[in-house]
Amino acid sequence: MEKAVKEQLVTDLQEKFSAAKGFFVTDYSGLNVAQVTELRRKLRENSIEYKVVKNTLARLALNNLGYQGLDAHFIGPTAIAYAFKDPAAPAKIIEEFLKSHRELQKPEIKMGVVENQVLSAADMKDIVNLPSRETLIAMLMGGLNAPISGFVGVLNGLLTKLALVLKAIEEKKSQE
Repeated sequence: MEKAVKEQLVTDLQEKFSAAKGFFVTDYSGLNVAQVTELRRKLRENSIEYKVVKNTLARLALNNLGYQGLDAHFIGPTAIAYAFKDPAAPAKIIEEFLKSHRELQKPEIKMGVVENQVLSAADMKDIVNLPSRETLIAMLMGGLNAPISGFVGVLNGLLTKLALVLKAIEEKKSQE
């Protein structure tokens, strides 16, 4: 490959790494074409790009962006899942793919970067168990809404008791 072509590929990789909210480095060895195609389709449905990369070019691109010490993850067959919307989505989809194909051990997530934070393979398990962004927002809104709902319930109870007391007083006065 010519030097100019390599430089362009490194630049393209840098742009993808910079634009992605999260990316995950995977080892895809052992997957056949049909399995890789199925995984790509599932990822593409969630606006995730899954590309096989040359290790040396990916290392160069990441080093140029200031990510140091990641060279050990770029050994063997490597593909990268770029998330442009939900940064944790690739890890969840890959985990779901592995659950539906229990006989497979791959693709294995070697490492990931979410919102410029480098995460190890062990950290990926925590990300997989996180609820989706929408669920987290709903939980937050429910938590913020709970005290207000409680306050409204207390006020409603007080007003109901006041109405019952006033009705009892009215009935007592009408009997006198």
